[in-house]
Amino acid sequence: MRLLTFTLAITLGSTLLVAEEDTRKTDERLDDAATLFTEIMSAPDRSIPQGLLDKAPCLVLVPGLKKGAFLVGGKFGKGYAICRAASGQGWGPPAAIRIEGGSFGLQIGVSSSDVVLLIMNQGGMKHLTESKFTIGGEATAAAGPVGRDATAQTDAMMRAEILSWSRSHGLFAGLSLDGATLRNDLDENRNMYGKPLTNRQILNSDTAPPAAARKLLDVLAKYSPRKSS
Repeated sequence: MRLLTFTLAITLGSTLLVAEEDTRKTDERLDDAATLFTEIMSAPDRSIPQGLLDKAPCLVLVPGLKKGAFLVGGKFGKGYAICRAASGQGWGPPAAIRIEGGSFGLQIGVSSSDVVLLIMNQGGMKHLTESKFTIGGEATAAAGPVGRDATAQTDAMMRAEILSWSRSHGLFAGLSLDGATLRNDLDENRNMYGKPLTNRQILNSDTAPPAAARKLLDVLAKYSPRKSS
């Protein structure tokens, strides 16, 4: 009986430590997302065009997308989707996403880059509430322009549900992510909300955001407090 009690205590203690570590990593990732967006928007000549940001009902931030392997390349990252608050003022609670994708080619080593997606219309918003979708498949996408007053409006960009950018080694530029899949990250949502909510249950809801997301939401409100009409 003592051995059983001791074993249960050790198991419970280990479970609690793992849960605390997972929550700590989630809090750090939310902070990283806020820092990523601040750094990008602080350089207006090399940032997301303000007009596009103000039109976007939602965005996705992925700090530290991992890419690369020996011979077979792949992508993997964790981040957050955030939509405008229902009132139109400010931003709503973040929903966790995983981005995954693959490509074949001669790639050796591992590199990391930050990824930003702007969701440009209702069609793109609908995809965010699905359990998963593929960029360039279910969702039309295009590489986004860079610069405060960028006016490059290609047909692909005008039709795109998603515009995408990447930052690597200090360089921020539009990037095509065709073939990458975004899916709900229920484990990360559990870390934030105490239960494995789906992104459909979180986005555009009155769910209270976690305290660790306050910096991120404040940064988004600073640079784009309201969606333009």
